[in-house]
Amino acid sequence: MKVTLRGRSVAQRTVSFDPIKNEVLLIEQRLLPHRFKIVSFRDFRETAGAIRDMVVRGAGAIGATAAYGLAQGLQAFRGRSLAKFEERCGLVFETLKEARPTAVDPVNAMLDVLKAIRLGETVAEKQSMAVAAAEQFAHDDILHCREIGEHGVSLIREGSRILTHCNAGWLAFVDVGSATAPMYEAHSRGVKFHVYCDETRPRCQGASLTAWELAQEGISHQIIADNAAGFLMWRKEIDLVIVGSDRVLGRTGEVANKIGTYTKAVLAKRHNIPFYVAIPLSTIDWDLASGAEIPIEERSETEVCGAWGVDQRGKRTYVRIANPGSGARNPGFDVTPPDLITGIITPRGIFKPGDLWKNRKRLV
Repeated sequence: MKVTLRGRSVAQRTVSFDPIKNEVLLIEQRLLPHRFKIVSFRDFRETAGAIRDMVVRGAGAIGATAAYGLAQGLQAFRGRSLAKFEERCGLVFETLKEARPTAVDPVNAMLDVLKAIRLGETVAEKQSMAVAAAEQFAHDDILHCREIGEHGVSLIREGSRILTHCNAGWLAFVDVGSATAPMYEAHSRGVKFHVYCDETRPRCQGASLTAWELAQEGISHQIIADNAAGFLMWRKEIDLVIVGSDRVLGRTGEVANKIGTYTKAVLAKRHNIPFYVAIPLSTIDWDLASGAEIPIEERSETEVCGAWGVDQRGKRTYVRIANPGSGARNPGFDVTPPDLITGIITPRGIFKPGDLWKNRKRLV
């Protein structure tokens, strides 16, 4: 997508890799919407830290970052021993895997890399193959998002009023986005519609990131408090809900996404509003048998008790808003059951949640 910087429109990707310097390049998303900056990470532990600390976030984006981080860690290996190289693979894989445990995209992305390098006969061949496989995952992520847009665009009619939760836009992927893909496609076709961006407490990715994206693209939108959605649905001012996901169970159709998604699905069901989840293929988990098995990340209570912003001097600052001395619970995700979901928008088409398993050959 394009970003306007100092009056110029510049094409940007959320995640990229410099093979010469062996560095992962990321948009520093914690600075948005106030400042746009590209930052580099020089080794796989730094890259894992960038995922953990949410310099980069979003299913596809952390998937691509993990793939590049794995390639980065393997590129840094010195020696010819295949046995020691395999030990290195395990160390780098586990370090990146543990950075954000709820999302399945990083694991699927790294498994793609590991599968690709099996064909290499030397350390040098495997290192080269790892970089190529990581680049392929990033390329496929963009392609899948474009295909999601093509399949989902028919859901957006002239005058549609759409609710989205958190950020499943191009900042959450290498480019284009999942939940935003149908919106960007509709916008490119001249369809007029309006988007309500849930603020998405506690980190406010909807207010800071999704709203910034839509503003960059010139798409009509407004930010709403998380608790305002039900009222707007009751007033018949929302026609459609599209969200992303960090993990969809192929066996059951259950969806893990940013905390608050389940609440929106319940409200949409109550008001007979279609509720769709948009995902690339890397977001599908074919192994887990129940949403209860999904590891739900518990994040720092400081996110709930305060907020980051920019002061009058333009400095990024944390301000506590909660009662001093009070603690907080901060689960980062929730799980939405399939009976609340109208359809899953994928690069292969739109499926009922319960139909994923019988269509798995098309979705792998």
